Amino acid sequence: MSAGPHVSVLLRIFWPESRKLQVFFTKFGTITIFIKHRFKAYSEISNIVQPQTGEAVIEKSYPSSFLGTDLKEYLDAHNIKKLVVVGMMSHMCVDTTVRACQNYGLEVIVIDDCCTTKALLYNGETMDADTVHKVFMASLNGMFAKVMPLADFMRI
Repeated sequence: MSAGPHVSVLLRIFWPESRKLQVFFTKFGTITIFIKHRFKAYSEISNIVQPQTGEAVIEKSYPSSFLGTDLKEYLDAHNIKKLVVVGMMSHMCVDTTVRACQNYGLEVIVIDDCCTTKALLYNGETMDADTVHKVFMASLNGMFAKVMPLADFMRI
């Protein structure tokens, strides 16, 4: 399950010029915020997309992009009330952060085909990544966010 190609299309909508995802980013208007883990393994911003000069990169140590970071203060300082969220992993960082947005009264759109996850093992049974992703997108949709594919978002 690869979200990268869809994210590249999404970013071309937001950025004034075509550019070549990282772990997670949020977007509103002309402000892009990249969220990256402080640990080294698998946490670097992908070569597919790199922040432009002046774009915020907030480092975190937990699945929630709010816990132990200044993300909420950054959003408040820029009067951001609506977020478009994409990234990985659907079952961890995306889910935790989107749910936390409700605590702050933030309106969220999740672009489901710009998110990805991995297979999970539970009680001796492996759930494939596609199933894990769909379950988490379904649980976020409605109560915590508007979840939609990129094609629908592009029509907004």
